[in-house]
Amino acid sequence: MSTRKLILTALICGLLIMVAGGVKLFEVANDTATAQVFKLGDMRTLGDMTVTVKSISQQPSATVVTVTMNGVEGASATEGWRLLAGGKVQSPLITPPSGIGVPCATTAATTVTTCVVAFPPSDGSVTVAYLRSGQQSEWAP
Repeated sequence: MSTRKLILTALICGLLIMVAGGVKLFEVANDTATAQVFKLGDMRTLGDMTVTVKSISQQPSATVVTVTMNGVEGASATEGWRLLAGGKVQSPLITPPSGIGVPCATTAATTVTTCVVAFPPSDGSVTVAYLRSGQQSEWAP
């Protein structure tokens, strides 16, 4: 094959790649999918875990979230929780203030575990998210 044919083939391939990228960009720009935010008390099943956010309490020392979970024996009840506040994701949990409720530890397969997870204090509206098995659900007051 001559050099001219190789250059022409490379230019055609580059053009096809640019067209494909433009089509994908157009698809993404017109995507109207929105995340569904559930009300407090709504039950969601993510993978093998059933989760409900009962309440969200913003206090000076912490944002405390009361949750119920069941479905997996001995799974960490704190793993997968996120707080969305002020346009930022806050995932590091803190120790709940004393007297607020039972801190989350592990879950059970057949009984419902009710416990609290706590995040650093935040101002404004907050949304609590739970991520498990590649699925995410969000709750807001």
